[in-house]
Amino acid sequence: MNDTTLFISDLSHEETARLVMDYFQRSLMHHAMWYAEAERQLGRDQAQEALKSVLEQGLPLQVQRLGKALGFEVKDGLPAPLVNLPPETLQKLREAVAANWLANDGTWFQAVEFSQGMGPAKKTNDACWASFSPFEARSIKRFLGLEEKPGLEGLKRALMFRLYASVNRQSISEETDLSFVFQMNDCRVQSARKRKGLDDYPCKSAGIVEYSTFASAIDTRIQTECLACPPDSHPDTWYCSWRFFLAGQST
Repeated sequence: MNDTTLFISDLSHEETARLVMDYFQRSLMHHAMWYAEAERQLGRDQAQEALKSVLEQGLPLQVQRLGKALGFEVKDGLPAPLVNLPPETLQKLREAVAANWLANDGTWFQAVEFSQGMGPAKKTNDACWASFSPFEARSIKRFLGLEEKPGLEGLKRALMFRLYASVNRQSISEETDLSFVFQMNDCRVQSARKRKGLDDYPCKSAGIVEYSTFASAIDTRIQTECLACPPDSHPDTWYCSWRFFLAGQST
């Protein structure tokens, strides 16, 4: 970009496109900062209620505004070009969005690791999961219309709708009325390390935060037990394994 550019009207067509992408990024960050501050000031439950109101009131208007600017129809609050995609294309898009989420997570980790070291990166990563995992759980509860305490069956459903479920391969086993075991059979991050001849990334500390806060956000009665997670040893059929059970009841 020319250093003498003073006005948006002076930008080239490509530079304007770059600015639009930057606007999207700024808007997403502002949205995230609003939520983070609402959670800090009001508490997690009230912040979630505020977020629900924001999405119900603001999102349809935003989609309509983008539709007007780009000339696409809106169907039931959704962009018609998205709804009209062939099923296989829509599934590929879902997977691509989830893969981008995971790549962004890894980029953040490396940015902190390379500038501050592994210790601060792991500490930041664990703290991020402590916020994101229950947020994702509540988002899924809202999407699926789960009741306040949907029990283990609700947790099983919710685990299938995580972002991770679109990039990893997972399974549920050892199901009883009181508990079940969840396993991550193929982990995109760990599999990539394995292909490079690297040891497993020691994700146990983050995993304990991630899975326990996710489960309790789905239903406060549910407790989490880590059966094994790197750096723990594990069979070739899975990387980490977790047992979920209802508090106060035998597993």
